Amino acid sequence: MLDCQDHEVCIESAMRDAEEICQEKGLRFTELRKEVLKLIWLSHIPAKAYDILEMLKGKTWSAKPPTVYRALDFLLENGLVHRLDSINAYIGRSHPRDHTGCYFLICTECNEAKECCSPELSEAIEVAWNNNSFRPKRVTLEVLGQCGACR
Repeated sequence: MLDCQDHEVCIESAMRDAEEICQEKGLRFTELRKEVLKLIWLSHIPAKAYDILEMLKGKTWSAKPPTVYRALDFLLENGLVHRLDSINAYIGRSHPRDHTGCYFLICTECNEAKECCSPELSEAIEVAWNNNSFRPKRVTLEVLGQCGACR
């Protein structure tokens, strides 16, 4: 389902973007926040908070659930990750500087999630909320199904 040719490039790009964004905004990108972001980017399969907590065990942090959730909140608030509500998991944001109008195709078999972009879809959603005097806090569109590889 993925277009990724070299996942190491994905990880390096995500970390470089995160460093630059935090520096531009004057934010502290702590070692724990960096590590949580790296763990999220280990694959294109969304990561659950408790999976991240398990992966952190044995490292220099005495990570506990509140610590992980604070790091995830920081990453989410600063546009470095997406939260996929339907599966209660987090995935790295492919292009945190470009735009926010993305949606996700989530395979219920292999659990991979693909971030897709559609300016037309984003515009239609914006028209709908404007027509209804609605102000969203966050918009995440998730489509659950089977990817071509699993079908």
